[in-house]
Amino acid sequence: MSDLLWQKSGTQLNPRIMRFLAGEDVLLDREFFAHDIAASQAHVEGLARIGVLSSADAATLVRELDVLAADFSNGTFILDSRFEDGHSAIEARLTERLGDVGRKLHTGRSRNDQVLVATRLWLKARLGELALQCADIARVCLQRAEGEALPLPGYTHLQRAVVSSTAMWFAGFAESFIDDAVRAYQTLGWVDANPLGTAAGYGVNLALDRDFTTHKLGFARVQVSPVGAQMSRGKFEMAALEALGSALLDLRRLAWDLSLFTTAEFGFVQIPAEYTTGSSIMPNKRNPDVIELLRASYAVVAAARGQIEQLLSLPSGYQRDLQFSKGALVRGFAHGLDALALLPGLLGGMQWNAAAMHAAIDPAMYTTDIAIEQAVSGVPFRQAYRHAAEAIEDAGQGRTPEASLAARTSPGGAADLRLKDLRARLEGLQRA
Repeated sequence: MSDLLWQKSGTQLNPRIMRFLAGEDVLLDREFFAHDIAASQAHVEGLARIGVLSSADAATLVRELDVLAADFSNGTFILDSRFEDGHSAIEARLTERLGDVGRKLHTGRSRNDQVLVATRLWLKARLGELALQCADIARVCLQRAEGEALPLPGYTHLQRAVVSSTAMWFAGFAESFIDDAVRAYQTLGWVDANPLGTAAGYGVNLALDRDFTTHKLGFARVQVSPVGAQMSRGKFEMAALEALGSALLDLRRLAWDLSLFTTAEFGFVQIPAEYTTGSSIMPNKRNPDVIELLRASYAVVAAARGQIEQLLSLPSGYQRDLQFSKGALVRGFAHGLDALALLPGLLGGMQWNAAAMHAAIDPAMYTTDIAIEQAVSGVPFRQAYRHAAEAIEDAGQGRTPEASLAARTSPGGAADLRLKDLRARLEGLQRA
């Protein structure tokens, strides 16, 4: 391992302790490394603006950081166990290449605000990706809802309830994922604050140009209080995971529906073959393994959030406990985004079995229509409700699923899905 930034002369390092301290941090920092380099460049330019660095030294550092970014991108520079973490790797590389000029990089900066700003930039990128994925899912759902409206049993308590349609099913998930995209953007807006310049949580005796670095790095605002910046670590990560979890919860509901609908007992849906696997012993089986793993994916995100929450029983100021938040955050987003990315293809390729869905609609499912029709004619609704309940066996006479759907004129109902309103929300979200 290269020389440690914090090592004092005469200090003896126990390799086992160092291994425990470093953990998997340097490997996880590969996720944040490009952002760390960008923040270092902004810091250097900010130091030049207040006269702490000469323009020549600043230009040299920025140029060498560009080289490091390119080397990291093409694999020439590998972030590995030679370094304690990504932050120290940057300074070690610059010092190796530039000598004393490289040693000026860390002036007025702590690894605390260094990790904060790199993580914050990473969170913004991941939340933006989450919003776009949710919008893609909503777009496919709207396309399917606009394409056909086949009668489909609607369930409450897992019991047949009323006549629904495939278009209603898709519209419901379209709106849900639009909401998830909105939440992702709202969370992004909340975390879009620049902690660079807060140092170890108490500021420094330099008039750092924090407004400049905020603009340079594309943040919406300065995170003003150094103490508050330290206390936001973990809290902002949890909020991002909660936004991701919101989408994964909708994914779980959707996967549950498809898990049921693809069974032989329902037979409503056929999914593309590439989303299934075979049995190792039963030649007749095609298992919906992808759907089952999608259904389970929320657990990974919830566990990541839970791990970070358990770390936050801390006083103010930085504590090393927070190092363990990094792995949870990376794993939660990696798995969650991978799961969501599979959904557009699945939803676009699944096929409805119209005959099986039609056969599953029984006469009792028209009784709500009958009760409301009688209420409209002047019969008190509770009385109409009892009449309809007493005549369940005859409820289907002269009725069809298609007519029931056509009569469902309440806004958002089968005859008035308001898909244009949903599409307008989606397109407005894209413009934002």
